[in-house]
Amino acid sequence: MSEQKVVLYDGPAGGWGALRSVGNALLKQDIPLKGAKTLLSANQPDGFDCPGCAWPDRNHASTFEFCENGAKAVAAEATARRTTAEFFAQHTVTELATQSDFYLEDQGRLTEPMVYDAASDKYLPIAWDDAFALIAKHLNALPDPNQAIFYTSGRASNEAAFLYQLFVREYGTNNFPDCSNMCHEPSGSGMRESVGVGKGTVTLDDFELAEAIFIFGQNPGTNHPRMLGELRQAAKRGARIVSINPLRERGLERFADPQDKLQMATMGDSPISTHYFQLRIGGDFAFVKGMMKHLVELQDAGEDVLDHAFIAEHTIGVEAMLADLRAESWALLESECGLGAEHIRAAAEVYRQAKSVIACWGMGITQHQNSVATIQMITNLLLMRGNIGRPGAGPCPVRGHSNVQGDRTMGIWEKPPVALLDNLQKVFGFTPPQAHGFDTVESIQAMLDGRGKVFFALGGNFAAATPDTVLTWKALRNCDLTVHVTTKLNRSHIVHGKAALILPCLGRTEIDMQASGAQGVTVEDSMSMVHISVGINPPASAQLLSEPAIVARLAAATLAGRSQTPWLWLLEDYSRIRDKIEAVFPDFKDFNARVKVPGGFRLRNTASERVWNTESKKAVFKTHQVPTGTPLQRARERKGDAIVFALMTTRSHDQYNTTIYGADDRYRGVYGQRRVVFAHADDIRDLGMKDGDWIDFHTVWDDGEERRADGFKLVTYNIPRGCLAAYYPETNPLVPLSSVAANAGTPTSKCIPVLLTAHQRA
Repeated sequence: MSEQKVVLYDGPAGGWGALRSVGNALLKQDIPLKGAKTLLSANQPDGFDCPGCAWPDRNHASTFEFCENGAKAVAAEATARRTTAEFFAQHTVTELATQSDFYLEDQGRLTEPMVYDAASDKYLPIAWDDAFALIAKHLNALPDPNQAIFYTSGRASNEAAFLYQLFVREYGTNNFPDCSNMCHEPSGSGMRESVGVGKGTVTLDDFELAEAIFIFGQNPGTNHPRMLGELRQAAKRGARIVSINPLRERGLERFADPQDKLQMATMGDSPISTHYFQLRIGGDFAFVKGMMKHLVELQDAGEDVLDHAFIAEHTIGVEAMLADLRAESWALLESECGLGAEHIRAAAEVYRQAKSVIACWGMGITQHQNSVATIQMITNLLLMRGNIGRPGAGPCPVRGHSNVQGDRTMGIWEKPPVALLDNLQKVFGFTPPQAHGFDTVESIQAMLDGRGKVFFALGGNFAAATPDTVLTWKALRNCDLTVHVTTKLNRSHIVHGKAALILPCLGRTEIDMQASGAQGVTVEDSMSMVHISVGINPPASAQLLSEPAIVARLAAATLAGRSQTPWLWLLEDYSRIRDKIEAVFPDFKDFNARVKVPGGFRLRNTASERVWNTESKKAVFKTHQVPTGTPLQRARERKGDAIVFALMTTRSHDQYNTTIYGADDRYRGVYGQRRVVFAHADDIRDLGMKDGDWIDFHTVWDDGEERRADGFKLVTYNIPRGCLAAYYPETNPLVPLSSVAANAGTPTSKCIPVLLTAHQRA
């Protein structure tokens, strides 16, 4: 860890800083030569798909189709460090619980399956067959399959996810909490109602044609660095890029492309945003509605700004929406978003003047109570001028983990469509459960109250990723058995049930050898492109199994004598799994042949064809009122004169999801520390404090639970008044379990009502 300090960063995103960071990541993992060779195989036709984010690759043929984030993910997976049985013999779980998240993952790759021994408070080695037998024993002893919960991370491949959902449904439940429940669930919920598809409609080619790109609640410089290349090219050809975000983020301002030799040689960079609007946390709904109101006012004044032909042919609900917009108060919109009408109108003018518009968004939109309504407002905005289903235009929810979208396509969903269940029955000869299962928040509550007895996680770091940390950890410890499939040690293995297993798996960079030879797996990126990934490195340990192997062998052990599925036969050759995927999902016709084409293939997206799979067979304008009685508003009313802030959780530049690579946040000027809170200088002054003082957080909620996070340093930052930002998972204890997005269930991690008090340092 570096020295604790905060300094002004005035350089661009990317550039030499990114290259130095990549080099340091490789050196820290003791793999400079192997790591460089591995990176050159990332996103190649005969290589592996980057295990980082879900942003698509331009052509899967460039040796530099990776970014700083991807390089860190690859280095972490290809590390020479090992967490062996000897390591566990030297440390009790109680001792490991005192270590940081960084320390746990920094021990390296796990090498063999481990089982928790309560007598010694240590993990001990266990044979694979014995591990599967133990899990099967627990599962088959449950009086109701719905007492088992099966979590899925977005890193699982299509093949693993398909086998997993098949096994769990044959076992008898739809309890499929997954990382979508915590991030982009509102995108799917909102867009399915509006346009009949829960995915973005655009491709990378559309970014070459868009005249304007709107970016809501997203920080691509840290979370999706390869996206900056597309934005840079769009800006260079004259497209307008409008960023709407509470924080000033360097990646949305300036970018130096490490792949541009001239720019690197001349220390140059490219501007990204032509317009930057810093609204209050949670103000996106009012901002977008104000843009729409501006368009309606122009239309009513005689300027023809709406696409009447598109609206008449393809939509319903426009009259109710227009009436609502005409009646809306500008004063209310300004108050809710924290910006004047002139700013909202300026953004609307960029939209009006562009013939083709893409709207992107991230978790700054989805992790709010009114996130579904906000996404439907963004969709309304696009529909008003026909900006869905034509070149250079459309919605683009930018998802996080590399196959989070593919997992949902494969059936990892607690609310499965009837068509999926019918097809599973036809192909595999069993009757799937029909009742909806638990999502992530519902799973935590079920474990808390004893309805969830067994928790199985296919990847991820559930204990660190989830809200309301104290209650979540209590829930996990309440289980009879917790099982985690993983590549590295993390917090979830330390916060365990009465019995616990750690099952180490292959990483995506590693050779997956099965009976028929080396195997490839497939993933689906944020733009519905499906392509194959083939590992190139020897496995970190001879005892590692692939995720498909773990699922298939567990299914064979648990369902022995009552399943017609040839689990172990499917495992011998993953093309057999893909044949079954094709049989269940019509969009995967000729799957094995199509995935052999370099770059793969794109799944059909009906909304991009202006085919609307809604009940009315039309795109739907959804009318919503400006939210009132929100948790933040209620908290401020209750606390009177006390200053109640809106806190948003965020990532540092040295982390990806819950994986902490280091303690630096280069673009925000933070080094050697993570317990910081970004605040406006005037808010710090009004608290009677100064930059560098230490504070404690207290959530303002009404359920009687005390939620706090202590010991954070105030850092003056360019953020609207009344708003704060701090890193997760450190601030996850502040997110109430009951505070979720309406009609989606996503935790509201981007708008937590909190009080600050002075921290008494020991």
